[in-house]
Amino acid sequence: MNRRRPTFAALSAILCLSACHSAHYRPVSDWPVSIGKPYKVAGVTYVPAADEHFDVLGYASWYGRESGNRVALGERFDATWITAAHTTLPLPTYVEVTSLDTGRTILVRVNDRGPFSRGRILDLSRGAAEQLGVRARGHAAVRVRRVDPPEEERARLRRGKAVAERPRLSDVALANLRAQLQAGIADGLVAAP
Repeated sequence: MNRRRPTFAALSAILCLSACHSAHYRPVSDWPVSIGKPYKVAGVTYVPAADEHFDVLGYASWYGRESGNRVALGERFDATWITAAHTTLPLPTYVEVTSLDTGRTILVRVNDRGPFSRGRILDLSRGAAEQLGVRARGHAAVRVRRVDPPEEERARLRRGKAVAERPRLSDVALANLRAQLQAGIADGLVAAP
């Protein structure tokens, strides 16, 4: 029998490449859910917590230059996917994000920490900002509401695919949310960007 034995250099290269690949990024998965310990950024302490009824008005921004970097959940960041960063929600979490300008609502998978800028409650990936129709602006008034979508929609987002937009809010509902946001700003409960 004439078997070829791999050389030591070839085996070393294969082992190094496989170790680097598997050690760098966590596979995209919804389990385990990570809440995380309190942490501090720029002198501000953030305390992650599970909040089943999370429903907040504020401003979202978007990010996209970090493509290829690792997100807080350990997954590889891809700016084209429909993802977002939040300072305290468990990772991952699914949220509906509604533009208070247009009433458009999309489903987004939160897998990263941030934003750490004053007046921002969510950082959307470039893909999420495009789907919501807010990429042209640096920030947008939004409603962010935690949801528990069906597995079919979760699976699409885990594969980097968008899901169908939710029904648009009525003009009356939008006017109500805008008034609540303005009242929150006037009362100092919401920071404007």
